[in-house]
Amino acid sequence: MFALDPQLQKDTIAIASLPLCELLLMNDANYPWLILVPRREGLREFIDMSADEQMQLLQESNAVAKLLQTQFSAEKLNIAALGNVVSQLHIHHVARFSSDAVWPQPIWGAVPTVAYQQDKLAEVIELIYNWLAFDSELSIEWGDAVN
Repeated sequence: MFALDPQLQKDTIAIASLPLCELLLMNDANYPWLILVPRREGLREFIDMSADEQMQLLQESNAVAKLLQTQFSAEKLNIAALGNVVSQLHIHHVARFSSDAVWPQPIWGAVPTVAYQQDKLAEVIELIYNWLAFDSELSIEWGDAVN
């Protein structure tokens, strides 16, 4: 049975269930930062997925990347599956800007996390919701943050 890693539960806000993955928003207002987590028990590595699952993950990752590019006007996208702290397979999608706090350095541990204020969180969720609902070809079930 699939369960989201406790650290991801603590650090993120559930946005939607895509066909393969849970879509999470990192609760860090420093950057538009989305995370995909395939709903497969014990999954640690991309190579442990079937070819069909890998293709589905790529489709969902591309959709999230396009969302960040269009809705947040990302100058650069950072997409990575590191898993050094959380071993459960999860793919970070971060919109980067030359004006962000640590540009052009990596974001991990560079500046303190800034939790979203309610009004900004609502604005970000609305941007995500609008793109997924109207511009995405993915089948979506909405998370608690959207309901």
